[in-house]
Amino acid sequence: MRDLFDSIDLVIYDMDGLLIDSEPFWRQAEINVFGTVGVELTEADCKATTGFRFDEVVEHWYHRKPWTNKSIQQVHDEVLDEMERAIQHQALPMPGVIESLEFFAQHNKRMALASSSAMRLIKATVHKLEIEKYFDLIVSAEHETYGKPHPAVFIRTANNLKVREERCLVLEDSINGVLAAKAARMKCIAVPDKDHFNDVRFAIADGKVASLFEAIKQLS
Repeated sequence: MRDLFDSIDLVIYDMDGLLIDSEPFWRQAEINVFGTVGVELTEADCKATTGFRFDEVVEHWYHRKPWTNKSIQQVHDEVLDEMERAIQHQALPMPGVIESLEFFAQHNKRMALASSSAMRLIKATVHKLEIEKYFDLIVSAEHETYGKPHPAVFIRTANNLKVREERCLVLEDSINGVLAAKAARMKCIAVPDKDHFNDVRFAIADGKVASLFEAIKQLS
């Protein structure tokens, strides 16, 4: 991957599942809050929407199992409240996060964070991990017309930093994120979790590794 490394000016990090293992937090918060409106979700149900922007997740379940005792916005906000508390009290960096940020910084690569999560969750995460200093820009897809797998959030990140899309490298753990990166004409290294590592759809990525440690090793 060394040739790939030499061809990039900007490294774009995803957040959920890449910087922190937030998926268990999401699943528990969704199960708890959706249960209050009579929507009994399973872990598998929650995993099926991994990588989607959360307002799209709420709409997804509302259209399948409409409820009446709370507004869609109330359910949305209650899940985010639980998520923010979980991040503040339980979040830990995934293996290789700090080391990869240091690696790119030492090689004078600009860095950005582009996530489907709400900005308040992004801010809670970078504050908890104490990694704000590494990023030139932090972008949320919450106000984009479409979330991932649409490429809008990645394109906006590149445009705001005045970097050509083809000079960007995206680090992503989900297939929706990889699809978004490739649709944006960016390079992408997939870092899937062990349960999805062998998903054949990750073949569209420019590389696939088990951790950020392995990513920087292959880029060195």
